[in-house]
Amino acid sequence: MQILMRCVMAFTVAAEALSPRQPAPRSTIAERVPKLTRGSTWTPVSSVRINFRTYHPQGMVKIGGTLFVSSVEVTVPTRALPQPAGGYDRDTGEGVGHLFKLDMKGNRIAEIRLGEGAAYHPGGIDYDGTHIWVPVAEYRPNSRSIVYRVDPETLKATEIFRFADHIGAIVHNTDDHTLHGVSWGSRRFYRWTLGDDGRVTNADTPPEKLRTLNTSHYLDYQDCKYLGGRRMLCTGVTEMRQAGDAPLFRLGGIDLIDLDVGRPLHQVPVLLWTAGGLDMTHNPVWIEASEKGLRGYFMPEDDQSTLYTFDVETK
Repeated sequence: MQILMRCVMAFTVAAEALSPRQPAPRSTIAERVPKLTRGSTWTPVSSVRINFRTYHPQGMVKIGGTLFVSSVEVTVPTRALPQPAGGYDRDTGEGVGHLFKLDMKGNRIAEIRLGEGAAYHPGGIDYDGTHIWVPVAEYRPNSRSIVYRVDPETLKATEIFRFADHIGAIVHNTDDHTLHGVSWGSRRFYRWTLGDDGRVTNADTPPEKLRTLNTSHYLDYQDCKYLGGRRMLCTGVTEMRQAGDAPLFRLGGIDLIDLDVGRPLHQVPVLLWTAGGLDMTHNPVWIEASEKGLRGYFMPEDDQSTLYTFDVETK
């Protein structure tokens, strides 16, 4: 009996050690998000102060009781440059791309720096059950990006490919063995195929031949996650003014996107703001299934960030 108990205990310890690497049932989230409405009540669970300078957080994944947050540190700001077509671009500026590993009490466990030269802006990130996917771009639209695959245990980063546009968020479609990215402001969708060696097979294809236009103009996506069944969950913000000199109003929201056609299946605003008026989905977001619905983790603020947790019922 003692030998049997030791074996059971050893198996339990091993299972608990492995459990942080196992992703939540993401397909459950895809089934529950369409039940969210403008009237859904998000109930506060906790708010935890992050115990280090976070700079400008961008994306977040939660693996067990550990968070991974991408962030951009700007050392020399960019500046707007007028363009003949009436749009704008930016000079490159200077900065550092970070991927932080932290516990649920807001303590930094480790970090790595990602990027190269003017490409120092990490975007929204995804976790596929094995690796974290991180795009790092120049801090301007219509620029270039480097996409990394990161081991969450060792934080070893592997460059997978480079691309001639700003990729602001990326997900790994594990059903089709493809990657899907969104551009600056999420106005364009991209799809890349992965070969048996884990490398992208069409990275050299000109962007204009790979892109499809986002038909929704409701949100600028900041963070995206793959949910299975060729569906992607994106969170973000829309900014508006009643007049040119009026105060800026920010409205956050969630989009569930069909990756086969590049169109939202469900869109819903998230009527949550910080005490300072910042929308909760402004930057990193992680959403997981809970007992009665969904639990959301939000980190909207720069530099001195707080991790806000809310529950919402969908049953």
